[in-house]
Amino acid sequence: MDLIIIGLLGGLITGISPCILPVLPVIFLTGGAQSARYDDEVTPARRSRPYLVIAGLMLSFSLVTLVGSLILGLLNLPQDVIRWVGIAVLVLLGIALIIPRLEQLLEKPFQWIPRKEVANRGGGFGVGLALGAVFVPCAGPVLAAIIVAGSTGRIGIDTVLLTVSFAIGVAVPLLFFALAGRGLVERIRAFRTRERALRITAGVAMIALAVGLVFNVPQMLQRLLPDYTAGLQQDLAERQGDALDLGGLVTDENRELGNCTNGATVLEECGTAPAIRGIEAWLNTPGGAAVDLDELRGEVVLIDFWAYSCINCQRSIPHVVAWDDTYRDAGLCVIGIHSPEYSFEKEVGNVRAGAEDFGIEYPVALDNSLSTWTAYRNRYWPAHYLIDANGTVRHISFGEGNYAATEKMIRELLQDADPGVSLPDATEVTDTTPEAGSTTRETFLGWSKEVNYGGAGDYGAGREEFEFPEPMPEGSFALDGRWKVETQYVTPAGDESAGIRLSYRASEVRVVLAGSGEIVARLDDGTSTTIRVDGTPRSHPLVEDAAHDGTLTLELTPGVRAYSFTFG
Repeated sequence: MDLIIIGLLGGLITGISPCILPVLPVIFLTGGAQSARYDDEVTPARRSRPYLVIAGLMLSFSLVTLVGSLILGLLNLPQDVIRWVGIAVLVLLGIALIIPRLEQLLEKPFQWIPRKEVANRGGGFGVGLALGAVFVPCAGPVLAAIIVAGSTGRIGIDTVLLTVSFAIGVAVPLLFFALAGRGLVERIRAFRTRERALRITAGVAMIALAVGLVFNVPQMLQRLLPDYTAGLQQDLAERQGDALDLGGLVTDENRELGNCTNGATVLEECGTAPAIRGIEAWLNTPGGAAVDLDELRGEVVLIDFWAYSCINCQRSIPHVVAWDDTYRDAGLCVIGIHSPEYSFEKEVGNVRAGAEDFGIEYPVALDNSLSTWTAYRNRYWPAHYLIDANGTVRHISFGEGNYAATEKMIRELLQDADPGVSLPDATEVTDTTPEAGSTTRETFLGWSKEVNYGGAGDYGAGREEFEFPEPMPEGSFALDGRWKVETQYVTPAGDESAGIRLSYRASEVRVVLAGSGEIVARLDDGTSTTIRVDGTPRSHPLVEDAAHDGTLTLELTPGVRAYSFTFG
């Protein structure tokens, strides 16, 4: 129920936000004015048109949000292709409203439908479909939550409910505006006698919206106008964070995992371990053969969910590697479930190179669809699930730390499995987990998970010109120059280098980069470092063992993609 309320509220807020303003003239004219009764009409007016426009918008928004990225990924198409198709459709429909001959050509395939119904279903519903496809970036924090849910394999009934309720929430103010447009036209006689002029105006408005979308006018408008919904959006974002903290879908197979306490210091009984599933490839197994947990009965199993560019995993993996080296001969089987956070982490070659860099020799499963992640109700990188020799989950630890307690329980389970086992001394890997709250929060640069943005205006998808703020807010980042802001990363949009400035609190700063080119990183003490970006996308060190507070400025050449900053 909370998800539905959050979705409805998020939609209602978005439907009255500055981002929606460029869409309103099209809704007013195509959804409202064209359904009015005109003095010179012979046939009845198309009264259902406003509802069809809004229904088309709701349908296309929901489909693009939930399955658009998945389909584009399967077809190996750019992520913004749907947006450009929507813009093209808006232009085509706009021209058709101005040129009756083109409208007749568009309607020709549907001549078997009565003429007035063609315009009604094709024009109204088609306009809505196009608007929904280009409307997605306006969707604010609720859309960000949906995208994060998708990236972590949690698109289920909860995410569908959130998306649909959001679309319904948006539809309410837009439908109200469309119906208001129809009422206004019917009440003013000067409008009622100019049906043709209103159609041409609607066509011009639709083309103007398409041109505005090409140049990201909605995002520019949000920067120019005070966001009168900002407070409401912030409250909603906080509420949604609590409601979406679901830990995956609960099934009969994984229900008892909830018996475990995160980071407990004693063994618990948390049900039979779910099967490892949906794996695209296996590394470090004979011939790439799959590992079946049922065949490991009698051994103690440690499952480690990780991603090779994740800074938290990079600090945790030395402990896991040490446990594998130390206890493999005593009956411990470590399995790494590589669950990608970024799209480049789905490539087998990239994961193989990352595993080699960390000295990982135990089996690694590429869980690119996050099927196993979902089955284990996981939410974190890293996450450790300790399974006894009978196949029962006995311990779960999310995030960094708790290594001594986890190793103690590994040793206990090994002795339970084989009372006569001779265990080596415990490992002595230094725990480098930062103290909670002692560093700047992990900073994502893509618009769907953006945090810590310190520049002027809102931060959204598209190509924009940015400037560094003066002064730079503490613990934030900002952009300078022309940038293209994508879902997961930013990249220079022009032919020249562009800058990122970061104010941070940490002793270690790393940046996740992909693509090809160079970056120059300058510290506030004047020193600089040049990094050549090519080959395997990965995390690069920028600051190591330095002062706790500082400012860092990066210059990126075109072709380099920056995903996130991480701190230690």
